[in-house]
Amino acid sequence: MTKKERYEKIITYFKENKPIAETELEYTNPFELLVAVILSAQCTDKRVNVITKELFKRFPTAQKMAEVDSAEVFDYIKSCSYPNNKAKHLVGMAKMLLEDFGNVVPSDIDQLQKLPGVGRKTANVIASVVYNVPAMAVDTHVFRVSERLGLTENAKTPLETEKQLVSNIERELLPIAHHWLILHGRYVCLARSPKCNECNLTQFCDFYSKKQN
Repeated sequence: MTKKERYEKIITYFKENKPIAETELEYTNPFELLVAVILSAQCTDKRVNVITKELFKRFPTAQKMAEVDSAEVFDYIKSCSYPNNKAKHLVGMAKMLLEDFGNVVPSDIDQLQKLPGVGRKTANVIASVVYNVPAMAVDTHVFRVSERLGLTENAKTPLETEKQLVSNIERELLPIAHHWLILHGRYVCLARSPKCNECNLTQFCDFYSKKQN
């Protein structure tokens, strides 16, 4: 099977079986999504959604968050990973959003990465989810699933994975393809014990093929 055929078959499967694939983070506006994605680093979406329920009541806007010390934000997010750093990032992000971006979450990936706590993955998520920019955010799920399925070859970093996926997936499909791969990794292609017996992609999968030999 050529790489092109592999991509076509896998994308066709997702199109037919997962026509709707979205972030599982709960938010109502770009600012809330930005906060949630910053919190989601090495933390489950389920945990983030529990945290943001109260956090967004207290800090519904960047203005409110920028007015406080990070210690107050910490009290709301202490059950997530790295709460000290994330609290500082959130307050710094809120201040920069107001001072440098006129309280508008930018759509440009490079501009987004100027915000505290926002790396390339987070920037790609915001750009693709909020603004439908053809960007591919690579988290641990996307990195793992892409390699196992054989969509990427010898990718050692998230950026290498991103470049390979972007060069092989149609631009208009990139935002949803990101969610296809994440959700497949979250519920089927698990890190330690992949559910190959429940997976409908095994006939195209490098990992499964090698496992059988």
